[in-house]
Amino acid sequence: MSERTARNAFRPRRTVPAIIVALLLTALGIVVAIEVISSLLGRPARLVNYDGVYGWATTTPWSDPMVLIAFGLVALLGLVLLVTALRPGQPRLMPVRTDDPDLVIGIPPKSFTRALAHAAQEVAGVHAATASVRGNTVTVTARTSGWNDAALSETVRQAVQARVAALRPVEPYRVTVTTKEEK
Repeated sequence: MSERTARNAFRPRRTVPAIIVALLLTALGIVVAIEVISSLLGRPARLVNYDGVYGWATTTPWSDPMVLIAFGLVALLGLVLLVTALRPGQPRLMPVRTDDPDLVIGIPPKSFTRALAHAAQEVAGVHAATASVRGNTVTVTARTSGWNDAALSETVRQAVQARVAALRPVEPYRVTVTTKEEK
């Protein structure tokens, strides 16, 4: 399985906006169906006051401020829906490789960061650590007591990089470490 296929398999879907649009279009379709079928049977339902809408539409010029505002709102709604559909959502799972080249599994991001924080805590001199992922960067904050030097930061970074390599994520991650000395 290619990395691109794995990323797409774990890509979050925009289900809430899709459900809202689907429900609105379904409701509109039901109203149109009721109007058409009732008109074909000779008894129009008249759910919508067509005479009023027709009268307004034939007497109102295109340059009327209300028409322009309505068109602007419809265009803005369409743009919002388009941007919502194109923006990726927050992933629920992070794709990681396995020994089988055709198999990719996913782990929750919280489990991923916990594993990395635990790797940092295993370094001598570190008594607590937190990790977070933003984009393709892992940020580790290690709390030490009396150990705040560049060598310790480098040791923590190497330990976290080793854990990242062991987890084998599909995306490459850069590791940054901050050490905070607590007294």
